[in-house]
Amino acid sequence: MTQSYQSIAKRVFDIEAQAVAHLSEQLDEQFDQSVDAILNTQGRVVICGMGKSGLIGKKIMATLASTGTPCFFMHPGEAFHGDLGMVTPEDVFIALSNSGETEEVIKLIPFLKDNGNTIIAMTGRPQSTLARNADYHLNIAVPQEACPHQLAPTSSTTATLAMGDALAVALMEARQFQPTDFARFHPGGSLGRKLLTRVKHEMKSKNLPFVSADAPMKEVIHTMSEGRLGLCIVNHGQGIITDGDLRRHMEQDAVGLMQKTAGDIMNPHPTTIDEHAKLTEAEELMNEKKITSLLVTNDKNQVVGVIQIYDLNT
Repeated sequence: MTQSYQSIAKRVFDIEAQAVAHLSEQLDEQFDQSVDAILNTQGRVVICGMGKSGLIGKKIMATLASTGTPCFFMHPGEAFHGDLGMVTPEDVFIALSNSGETEEVIKLIPFLKDNGNTIIAMTGRPQSTLARNADYHLNIAVPQEACPHQLAPTSSTTATLAMGDALAVALMEARQFQPTDFARFHPGGSLGRKLLTRVKHEMKSKNLPFVSADAPMKEVIHTMSEGRLGLCIVNHGQGIITDGDLRRHMEQDAVGLMQKTAGDIMNPHPTTIDEHAKLTEAEELMNEKKITSLLVTNDKNQVVGVIQIYDLNT
């Protein structure tokens, strides 16, 4: 039976992929006009849909809001019982209904017309009531649903979601929306953290493993173990010794190593980064140098901390 279930899944994928591809064939200037309407408005975008369309609408709303388009979702039932008070004349209203005849959505049209709102309809029927009363219509018609009975919204909801993504991406590119902008709206995510957080906020700065250049190997190993950073900082930043350095010297001459000092085996040119740099800069520098640690310096070029690749992914 496992194979038959897989064949069903593959059939669904094929049908829904064809549905999304079909959108390209019916795309027209109404899409360009819809993007321009959103770009030119001084208000927000209001997404409205009932049932499955409403669920897809919430995702479209979230994508638009997180990519620079002020947006909120409005349930059509709640809208008809008071929530329309949140809609200003400057807002662009995007109504979702595959049939274009969803009663709860259609009932909002008189208010929206009287309020002076620009209406963008996403329907699968260009001649539907909603499509004919909208300022712009985005055709999301699909050849067939993936549901074998042609009842459950499947391909049609996928097509609606794809059209919403197309709108969001077009708006992003028109606004030249950058990763730093995305990070501002996602400060809790890893990307936002790396783009907005400074090295000084994440570096280790307490009990740094400092040793002098004439420190014997026994002291170097003890300090490195106590520091738990896998390194020692020599003469407050004139050099660095990593656990990798120790392993390489031990492989070459384990007995002779214990007769040397920190200054004998240190790297005299440690890679540093300013404490005010962003985490993304630290990550790029470590990847470029193929290292896992950077010494952090202040405005006086003094070593004040250590930032490691592991600190960027927590």
